[in-house]
Amino acid sequence: MKHYSTLKEVHDAYGFPPPENPLISILFDAERAENFGNHIPEHTCDLYMVCLKKKTSGSMKYGYGNTKYDHTNGTMFFLNPRQIMELNEVEQKVEGYLLFIHQDFLNGHPLHHEIKKYGFFEYEINEALHLSPSEEKIIGELFQKIAIEYGNNQDEFSREIMLSHVQSLLKYGNRFYKRQFINRTIISGYTINKFNEVLAGYIKKDIIEKQGLPTVKSIASKLNVSPRYLSDLLKQETGKTAIDLIHLSLISEAKNLLKAKNLSVSEIGYALGFENSSYFSKLFKKEVGISPTKFREELLN
Repeated sequence: MKHYSTLKEVHDAYGFPPPENPLISILFDAERAENFGNHIPEHTCDLYMVCLKKKTSGSMKYGYGNTKYDHTNGTMFFLNPRQIMELNEVEQKVEGYLLFIHQDFLNGHPLHHEIKKYGFFEYEINEALHLSPSEEKIIGELFQKIAIEYGNNQDEFSREIMLSHVQSLLKYGNRFYKRQFINRTIISGYTINKFNEVLAGYIKKDIIEKQGLPTVKSIASKLNVSPRYLSDLLKQETGKTAIDLIHLSLISEAKNLLKAKNLSVSEIGYALGFENSSYFSKLFKKEVGISPTKFREELLN
């Protein structure tokens, strides 16, 4: 698989002209070189990508799936460095904004750490952000501000100004994703119900003993969503992340098993998929406030 370590290599692979800055570039309604085909094979790179597509169609693959998309309104998607990508039926003209940021461009800036808290960089293409007209206007204006600064003669202030606009772009993206979660309450409710069903299935003794502790990734794959999207959706709807809910379910089942006298604490931990009893006891105490042994003693008393 091809890996692109520089911004210029990515521009060349995508058929765009060379960037003005070796670590950041922004394209608006960009025309790809005519001699480039409509397929870009699987690849990775050292760049963050933020895209606002006004309208497009085609096939894009990254993360966990390969999904067709065809949106007439503004759509945003975000990609992490080293995320596997593949594009098919790529149109000659990109209608909208395409922002590339090399990870080295963030070195020494607060955004170097802040950007990692935005979970949507780990979402799949079918979990893209669909903007309302007013939201698209806000996002478009921020892209335009970045483009203006990018197109000026760059000086000692350029990096800070562009990154301040990128920070605003990500904060608005976060706000609009929360709105999207709220507006899709039916879909969210369905996903939560399916999550609970899959988790309940894992809690069954025979499944856990064969497959081990349920993970966010394993449950997300059964729901056909990315792990980060699932966790963010659950956090929005329930106040707890996917791993929080997994732990709560395991502890609930542990309490039930501790009421029985025929299993030791170690045996209960093993039955619930824990490889060692110390990890089980540590998690139990964290969630309940007392050790499983103490919990059982209080039940007996």
